[in-house]
Amino acid sequence: MLRIALLGDFDRSTLSHWASEAALFHAAARLGVTVEPRWIPTPAMASAGGVADALAGCDGIWGAPGGPFDSAIGMLNGIAHARRARVPYLGTCAGFQYALIELSRNVLGLADADTAENASGSTNVVITPVACPLPGRRPGGPAMSGADGVRILAGTRLAALYAPDAGDLSEEYFCNYETNAAFILRWEAEAGLRVAARGGGGELRAFELPDHPFFVATLFQPQRSSRIDRPHPIVVGFLRQASAG
Repeated sequence: MLRIALLGDFDRSTLSHWASEAALFHAAARLGVTVEPRWIPTPAMASAGGVADALAGCDGIWGAPGGPFDSAIGMLNGIAHARRARVPYLGTCAGFQYALIELSRNVLGLADADTAENASGSTNVVITPVACPLPGRRPGGPAMSGADGVRILAGTRLAALYAPDAGDLSEEYFCNYETNAAFILRWEAEAGLRVAARGGGGELRAFELPDHPFFVATLFQPQRSSRIDRPHPIVVGFLRQASAG
């Protein structure tokens, strides 16, 4: 039985939360394993002792969509645990955004790094509002709502996961925030980040940490397009690494 921690504040009205659980079951069926998704509310990780207890025994950690979180520091603590303890980590949407905040605070030393969504008055806003909303976004939906093109970069872990179909693809988004491009060079040089996918305008859409067993984060939400007959390759790769111990 694989125990997967889903970091976030579960909301039964949020499609992405149900889709995350479903995607894990799709991937588990493909791999012939059993999986137990377990939601970890962010306040449970607000202290060092709390995060260690909450994530004990987990084979993998998924930073889920859903910001702003009840406890931003709890979310960051959970991601930091995955990175430092070398537990397989998949971050999607807010799990991608907060992984960049965690790297900025704990590796780059930018203690006030934050997302514009939190309106904290930070001088290091590393996550900013979407600059170019999708023209075909759903009525009433976020600025990035629906499918958009993604270019997977050759030589990355992401390309290996998608193989043989890596290259120019389409993925599902549901968000209002993206990365501040001014920080990308620092993330690459000082935090070991490797850009794994870009949007049509060159925007950062996925990254990975090559020196980690599995640390992959995407602004898009692979869980939204996963199906039982075609589980998403990123989720399959994540669960395969979690099963490897």
